[in-house]
Amino acid sequence: MDQPQHAVAKADEALLAELGYKQEFKRAFTPLEVFGIAFSIIGLLPSIASVLFYAVPNGGPASMVWGWAVASLFILSIGMSMAELGSAAPTSGGLYFWTHSLSSPRCRNLLAWIVGYSNTIGTIASVASIDWGCAVQVMAAVSIGSGQTFTATSAQTFGVYVAIVLSHAVICCLGTAVLARLQTVYVVLNVCLCFAVIIGLPAATPKANMNTASYALGNFTNLNGWPDGYAFILSFLAPSWTIGSFDSSVHISEESSNAATAVPWAIVSAIGIAGILGWAINVSLAFCMGTDINSLLDSPVGQPMAEIFFNSFGQNGTLALWSFVVLVQYMMGSSMVLASSRQTFAFARDGALPFSSYLYRMNSFTKTPVNTVWFVAVASIVLGMLSFAGPQAINAVFSLSVTALYIAYSIPTIARFVFTNNFKPGPFSLGIFSLPVAVISVSYMFIINIVFFFPTTPQTDVANMNYTVVVLGGILFFSILWYYCPVYGGVHWFTGPVSNLEKVSENGSIQESVEKKAHGSIREVAVGA
Repeated sequence: MDQPQHAVAKADEALLAELGYKQEFKRAFTPLEVFGIAFSIIGLLPSIASVLFYAVPNGGPASMVWGWAVASLFILSIGMSMAELGSAAPTSGGLYFWTHSLSSPRCRNLLAWIVGYSNTIGTIASVASIDWGCAVQVMAAVSIGSGQTFTATSAQTFGVYVAIVLSHAVICCLGTAVLARLQTVYVVLNVCLCFAVIIGLPAATPKANMNTASYALGNFTNLNGWPDGYAFILSFLAPSWTIGSFDSSVHISEESSNAATAVPWAIVSAIGIAGILGWAINVSLAFCMGTDINSLLDSPVGQPMAEIFFNSFGQNGTLALWSFVVLVQYMMGSSMVLASSRQTFAFARDGALPFSSYLYRMNSFTKTPVNTVWFVAVASIVLGMLSFAGPQAINAVFSLSVTALYIAYSIPTIARFVFTNNFKPGPFSLGIFSLPVAVISVSYMFIINIVFFFPTTPQTDVANMNYTVVVLGGILFFSILWYYCPVYGGVHWFTGPVSNLEKVSENGSIQESVEKKAHGSIREVAVGA
């Protein structure tokens, strides 16, 4: 390691120690690779393919194009608020660490508990939704290859899903350096795939399927029955899910070089680039989708984007392009398992999860938290079992990944400005724009969370209700119940982030921890000072 790199590594380690934690991970992620994990999880084209069914019936081409543009600006405000916090305190615990540091002593433990569980649930739901989307795309490829005579059953799709999740767990047990290098490959493939569709789709689409500018940019087709304005907002789930989980960069802070700068810029640049490229992809799709929207939704392929490709490229061309869509979606899933395992590891480090002493262990050979990787994989498989309850039940996992994370994103942002604290910005700061941007981001998250708890159509029944509120509400209810449980509940022992500087065992499990003092500054006071 040369002198400048050594100085950066020492500065990273010193800042982490100031926050109360010992350097346990190898800092193998360069700033580009930190950006890579956020951008690869966003995924863009395969992500849009996974959730296009939310935008198409809720406004058609107009919602695809302008819904994406509007939502992207709001999502950027969320990212900028998070980037400020990530620059001030780059630690794997991130969101719940910030919440505890910035909140009032009267409620900081409970708020940190809620944020930690919301973030853990949200990242696991993100793994489940990404890998379920990948499984559906694999089955769509089989359908295309069979001439659209094959339609996958829930059991077949679930089997593919389990195989994908387990393979991701194996990949994420590898050493940090291997995982870091993979991010660059993911970024290159992702960007190339985006440009292939943005340029190639209009060139290949027959004139009969090409739409006019007035249709592609102005036609609003509402098929679900909600009022047009509300339907337009419902279409925001597509960009909100696609440009999501950007807190992944925060969760690998302790594996990043020059984290205080790399993490915030990774978040902001990933959202910004995804917003622009994603808008271009939606414009290309809107011009090339034809006017028969119902045929896209009712296709035996089961994927509106795959049907658009089939109509434009034909069977062989679609299979060739779709194979890369599946590959990039698969890469998204591995990056998300990586990020989710780091959040789980950090939360277990502070003793908040069941079996924390088992989960908080570092593998001596790979120097990665293998136990939390498999915990995330198993939890994701359990969530995937919702597919047997019907399509709306498994679709709730997509909404869950947004709503749970938005709870986790909003609370530390609010805490920074509502409670008395001594927040000191890091290298990335919005200055006087911090408060206005925070107000915009929190307002958007509040509205979107309410909207995403509603069913797809106003006329619904048990099979078609939105199960997001049931799953999220149930998990949060039991987590709070456990917090207040007599004798054993977290209220009796959970004190928020706990320093591990005093002594860490050889295998990485906590043997001793120091008592944490109350504090109000993210930058000034260590967790266990």
